[in-house]
Amino acid sequence: MKELDCIFKPRSIAVIGASDTPRKWGRLMVERPLQTGYKGAIYPINPQKREILGLSAYPSVADVPGDIDLAVITTPSVTIPNILRECARKGIRGAVIITAGFAELGEEGRRLEEEMVDVAREGGIRFVGPNGMGIWSAAGHLSLCFHQAPKSGPMAFVSQSGTFGVAMARVATQKGYGLSKFISIGNQADLEAADYLEYLAGDEETKVIILYLEGLKDGRRFFEVAKRVVREKPIVVYKAGRSKAGARATMSHTASIAGSEKVFDGMCRQVGIIQVQEAFHLFEVAEALAQLPLPSGNRIAILGSGGQGVVGSDACSAFGLELPELDPDTARTISALLPAHAPRAKNPIDFAGSRRTALQEAEIIEKLLRLDYIDGVISNVPVSPQIWDPSLVVDINGDSLSEPVQIAVDGARLYASLPKKYGKPIICLRFGRLENDVMEQILGEGGGIPVYDTPEQCALAMSALFQYGTVRRKTAPEK
Repeated sequence: MKELDCIFKPRSIAVIGASDTPRKWGRLMVERPLQTGYKGAIYPINPQKREILGLSAYPSVADVPGDIDLAVITTPSVTIPNILRECARKGIRGAVIITAGFAELGEEGRRLEEEMVDVAREGGIRFVGPNGMGIWSAAGHLSLCFHQAPKSGPMAFVSQSGTFGVAMARVATQKGYGLSKFISIGNQADLEAADYLEYLAGDEETKVIILYLEGLKDGRRFFEVAKRVVREKPIVVYKAGRSKAGARATMSHTASIAGSEKVFDGMCRQVGIIQVQEAFHLFEVAEALAQLPLPSGNRIAILGSGGQGVVGSDACSAFGLELPELDPDTARTISALLPAHAPRAKNPIDFAGSRRTALQEAEIIEKLLRLDYIDGVISNVPVSPQIWDPSLVVDINGDSLSEPVQIAVDGARLYASLPKKYGKPIICLRFGRLENDVMEQILGEGGGIPVYDTPEQCALAMSALFQYGTVRRKTAPEK
């Protein structure tokens, strides 16, 4: 933690190779911290300039009057070993190396990368990269890779690809996912994936660690560290480079050997790492893991309508989840709460296209969660008054809500209270989102209940909760 806090919580940064030329990396590394609210000192380093973007510039780090925690380096690759020597003499202990042109280019670049690592180790410097896009740290209020700071949240995203990772993080932010860290790890010349796992395991802002990986420098150490970390926090991985063409691409991209797909998959199962098969599933799965209680089993109830229940049942089965039949007493009790034309309650429970009030939906879910043979529920978002009147603006703290709106708000609040009350997860589905929907707001803020767009996403998230629950039970210390 002490070694890497200078990177993720720097009190001051020096941008080496700083520039005032638009679109150059040296300008971006000064511009982005200024635009996104970095609170520490920024020292542009450029021997040809006295001022850059309104900040005093310095010929070298040795000329900076104050202490420097983090060096951000954008100069050509051949200059970096000497620059790191200067940083070590200044007492700088952390660096982010944006520059490419190392091992990903071949043997000459590999030798230069090895020299750079030797210099850094000798000087007591830990660094991110090279060949990366930078970092975002909510704790340090520092963005080197985004023009707008992402929403802060419980997910740390470690990506071996810079451009692809930044693009995914931007989409995640647009969809409302919050990030505690984003780290573009590049070639992993010094700090490797396992090092970031160790740091994030102790990071109070991070609840879930998500990884985009192409290859590992030290597979054995990665899995040994991951085995310890998953006892405290879930790790979700998307592994690229599975095809022959993809494996070739990883070598020229981040100088990584993709490795055996079967070995990697087997180790993930053994350690308890959750794998996803589509890149953006990283965030969908992490959202549920960050907020919901873990189910004690894989027995799920579905509350929906018609084909939604059929598709949801198939999706749950595909992800190893079971849908137990309801006992006769529960079936009669729930049937009384359904529309008159709806079929007798089974599992899935069918509204037959005519949903009642949000409060009645919440009452049904509570009855399901009370059952010892139901471990979690997948349901619709409770019916919203804004469905019938999209122009309706609802102030949930107001005193003058109409009776139908008040019933909807009360139903959503009951929904939101249930995961914590019963220690069981609820996941919601909505085909087509409503803008500024009060029901989703209450579910998210009051109970951390995620809302997904498809039955398959709901089943995937519930399956991940079950998988990680199994991991935690296996690794829990004996009483």
